[in-house]
Amino acid sequence: MQKIVNMMAEGILLIEPFYGGSHRQLIDHLYAHFTGSVKITMTAKKWHWRARTSALHLSQEIPHSSKYRVLFASSVLNLAELVALRPDLSSLKKILYFHENQLVYPVQKTLQRDFQYPYNQILSCLVADTIVFNSQFNMDSFLSSINTVLKITPDYRPKGIPEKIRPKCQVLYFPLDLPSRAMFDQSSHPNQLKESLTSTEECSYKEMENSTCSSEEKQVICLYEKTVDCEINTKCDSPVHSIGERNLSDEMLCPPDAKRLKTGPLHIVWAHRWEHDKDPETFFNALFQLQETGLHFRVSVMGEQFTDNPEIFSVARERLSSHIVAWGYQEKKEDFYRILSDADVAVSTALHEFYGVSMLEAVYFGCYPLCPNRLVYPEIFPKTYLYNTPVQLLKRLKRMCTVPEEVRRHSVQVPIERYLWQNQADDFYALFKVKKQEEI
Repeated sequence: MQKIVNMMAEGILLIEPFYGGSHRQLIDHLYAHFTGSVKITMTAKKWHWRARTSALHLSQEIPHSSKYRVLFASSVLNLAELVALRPDLSSLKKILYFHENQLVYPVQKTLQRDFQYPYNQILSCLVADTIVFNSQFNMDSFLSSINTVLKITPDYRPKGIPEKIRPKCQVLYFPLDLPSRAMFDQSSHPNQLKESLTSTEECSYKEMENSTCSSEEKQVICLYEKTVDCEINTKCDSPVHSIGERNLSDEMLCPPDAKRLKTGPLHIVWAHRWEHDKDPETFFNALFQLQETGLHFRVSVMGEQFTDNPEIFSVARERLSSHIVAWGYQEKKEDFYRILSDADVAVSTALHEFYGVSMLEAVYFGCYPLCPNRLVYPEIFPKTYLYNTPVQLLKRLKRMCTVPEEVRRHSVQVPIERYLWQNQADDFYALFKVKKQEEI
C-alpha cells in the first residue's frame, strides 16, 4: 500500500536577499517541498549591499496578503528594517536562518570590519521569533560574540542581549537533497564499462560472463584485474575473492565502490566560493609544491565566482593547466556531481565556514575529505579527516598522490545520512508547524 504525503504549506513566505549557493539551495528546496509557499528573492550579487539595502526593496516586492502566517528569511536580511517598513508582517511567526554569522567573519584587515553587518544581525535576532543556525558552531560563535561586538560602541552599551536571544535559538543542519549515487557511479553502467576495456581485458570480461559471479562482482573483479598485476579467481566459488595477498569480501564487492575501481593520478577537488575567506592561497600553494616535487595529480576547481576574484585563481589556472580536469562554476548540478564522483579527495582550507555544503556533497559522492581542524569541521568530521597546519595538509596530499589506491579503498566514516533531507524533514515540518496528512 502506497503512502501519499501531503505537505500543504499555504501561508509560508520564503525570503532570500542573496539567492545563490547554499542560500538558493535551501530556499528552492523548501519551496519545492512546502507546496503553496511564496518565494521572494534577489540575485546573489554584492552581498554587502544586499545586507544594507535589501529590506527596502523587499518591502516593496512582497505582495500584501492576509494568508501569510510564517516568514522565513536568511540572516542577510535586516529583519528589523523589513518589519518596520511592512508592519503587516510583524504578526507573522518570523524565522531567521543563519547560514553564517557576521560577528566572527574573517576580514583581511581589522579596519575593514563593518560594524553595521553584525549589528544588523543582532537587531534581526531581537525581532525574530525563532532563530535557526545550521550548526552548533554557528550558534555558539554568534551568541558568545554579541557582547564583544557591542563593546565597540563608545557609550550607551545595551546589556543582557545574549540572554534575550538565546532562548529563541536552535540548530537545524542544512538539509542535503541529493540524487542517487548510482546515477553518477561509473560502475553502475556496465555497457560503458565494457567499451572502455582493451581487447584483452574485454576477453577476460567475456569469460566472466559465463561464470557464477554477479554482474556487479564482475565489474569489480575486471577493473581490479586492470589495475592490479595479479591472478584473480573469477569463478566466485567462495565468499572471498583473492587478489594477490589481499582479500575482497562480498561486502566490499557488492555493491561496488566506484572509487576503488579507478585508476590514474589522484583527482583533487576544491569546490568553494572564490573569495578570500575560503583561503584559496593555502590550497594552491600546496598544489604548486606537489607540482614542483614532480608528483602526478589532477585537479578540479569549482564553486561560485563573483565580480572580483582573488588573483591567485588566474595564477593557478596558468601554472596548473596540465593538471586541470574542470575549472569554474558548474552551471548544471549534474556536471558538478559527476566531477565529485570522479574525484578522490575534497579539500577545504576555509577561514570562514559554519557548515560546508560542498564538502558534505563531496563525501556523499565518495570523496575523502581533508578539512582544517577549526570552525565547524570538528563538529561534523572525525579527527582522521582534519589537519592542523598547511604543512600537514601538504604531507597528506603527497602521500595520497604517491599511493592513490589507499584513498580509493578507504570507506569514509562520516555519518552523511544525518544531513539528508529525508532524515531532517520532520524537524522542518515542526519549524513551520505544518502537519503531514497521510493517506494509506
